[in-house]
Amino acid sequence: MSPYRHDELHQIHSEKGRRPSEAIPNLNANLEAKIKNPLAGIPRHTLLADVEEFAREKGLEEHVGVLRKGALVAQDPDSYEDLTGTEKLDEAEVAALRNEVLYKWRVPRKLYLTIITCSIGAAVQGWDQTGSNGANLSFPTAFGIGSKSDYDTYILGLINSAPYIGSAFIGCWLSDPLNYYLGRRGAIFFAGHFCFWPVIGSALAQDWVQLLVCRILMGIGMGAKASSVPIFAAENSPAAIRGALVMSWQMWTAFGILMGTCANLAVGKVGAIAWRLQMGSAFIPAVPLLLLIYLCPESPRWYMKKNKYPQAYQSLLKLRNNPVQAARDLYYIHAQLEVEREIIGKSTYIQRFIELFTIPRVRRATLASFTVMIAQQMCGINIIAFYSSTVFTEAGTSDFNALLASFGFGLVNFIFAWPAIWTIDTFGRRSLLLFTFPNMAWSLLAAGLCTLIPGTGGAHLGLVALFVYIFAAFYSPGEGPVPFTYSAEVFPLSHREVGMAFAVATCLFWAAVLSITFPAILNSLGVIGAFCLYAGFNMVAFVMIFFWVPETKQRTLEELDYVFAVPTRIFMSYQLRKALPYWFKVWILRRKNVTLEPLYKHELAGTGEDSDVGTNGEKAKVTKAEGVANTPVA
Repeated sequence: MSPYRHDELHQIHSEKGRRPSEAIPNLNANLEAKIKNPLAGIPRHTLLADVEEFAREKGLEEHVGVLRKGALVAQDPDSYEDLTGTEKLDEAEVAALRNEVLYKWRVPRKLYLTIITCSIGAAVQGWDQTGSNGANLSFPTAFGIGSKSDYDTYILGLINSAPYIGSAFIGCWLSDPLNYYLGRRGAIFFAGHFCFWPVIGSALAQDWVQLLVCRILMGIGMGAKASSVPIFAAENSPAAIRGALVMSWQMWTAFGILMGTCANLAVGKVGAIAWRLQMGSAFIPAVPLLLLIYLCPESPRWYMKKNKYPQAYQSLLKLRNNPVQAARDLYYIHAQLEVEREIIGKSTYIQRFIELFTIPRVRRATLASFTVMIAQQMCGINIIAFYSSTVFTEAGTSDFNALLASFGFGLVNFIFAWPAIWTIDTFGRRSLLLFTFPNMAWSLLAAGLCTLIPGTGGAHLGLVALFVYIFAAFYSPGEGPVPFTYSAEVFPLSHREVGMAFAVATCLFWAAVLSITFPAILNSLGVIGAFCLYAGFNMVAFVMIFFWVPETKQRTLEELDYVFAVPTRIFMSYQLRKALPYWFKVWILRRKNVTLEPLYKHELAGTGEDSDVGTNGEKAKVTKAEGVANTPVA
């Protein structure tokens, strides 16, 4: 922790010419719910002098001219056209800043390569999950564990859960040291090997113990990769499209699930070795992941964390369209990191883990990420992803038709992930969750009730499949993409790796619990009981999200420090006293003239004035030229 008290830090920055209220906000108790720019209020001559000192200290003297421009743009993002003197922007620089709002998808090829590579990493995750789905129909018999006894049931659940056990207890927790020593790319490259060789081993296993060990090793790769890839994507992406790019994790996980169900179906009738091919096919997407990862730029924030500022700037030049954007982002991120370091300080891995629960700003991020991650298991998606073939055979169809129905689930899951690209940064993370969870609850309940229809095929099977597909259609744009996107962005840089590791470990630990217990639940409660149980869990998750998950859309990673500095009690009180009555009046009483008082207020650069920022995260500020929201900093 910092050796200075909060008031002492204010005095230090006052001596540097910075307004104390702007320089060191209280990131642990932002009672006014204000979002502040760390550069706001610094006189121009002081800011430019700071930039020159920064350039000398970090070995960036040759770029001092563009850094001066970038710092002024970062200080007041709406007034870049009004800059004068040697810092006046040329036409190309002005056009670049306008276009990142007007044409936000015009980004460099290196950024698209990064997202494509991360997407392949996600496809590995999805394919790994579904290899056991089809194999569950045959490998238990091959290994003599196919009976309905308690022993065989739990062994089957243990084998299915093995990747999540390896992830939750080993893989996720390796991500922090791997990222520290190897970088984001090195951590992903390491994880990719564990998603390649153990998959081959699973296909060649001669008994269930060997299969169990191989799947645990595969889980190490899955955990390290799932904890690193979303961070890598988030840190390289501009704020305006960060959600859409980072959510590609889930969209391409859904694509991997689809490819896994395709592979299961393609080899479903080859005979005794079908399960080996179904298990082993997941090595395919791991190959391009290993080949492409080092062609992507390393995370600029990781370079800055390691005090390698020239490399960070070079990386940003590859990820932004114009050097002034790279310079702006570099200096803005640096300014916020200085605030974080002074308030949070340096710590060891164990200290950082403990601080997930002791530093208020970090604890709130931990609670929110924990909520969205555990909700992914509470919603019931993985009872379909792991056991859909088993569920459909229990509903009365043949093994091959069960594989065909599972393919339909994979297809729906992938197709309906696409809308999230456009909605996650406009409709918002929180709003998507609050809309989709009640719909997942009723569709899962309906799927269970349809098993009461007499018979084993026809309307019985068709309606069960229909409501499972409707459930997947609501899951895919909501609880599918949000958890990994959300968890990758809510932690400060100092705790991002260990925070993401905790979040992913939470998700995958409960996935393991679900995978172990579901065969027994299915045996004791049947399909209807299992589905009704998870329909109830959906509504519990809805309440948790309503009270514990703030919106993060269209905010820079640095601005989220102020969002999570708002005490949980204030956020919960606002949701109960303001948001809930507003929702009831608008949607139940159908009143049109009701307004919702915003929780967050964005302090305008250099003015001390506030502009309202709603709970959906949209800023009220507009650019002078375009009249649209301007969120320029990465």
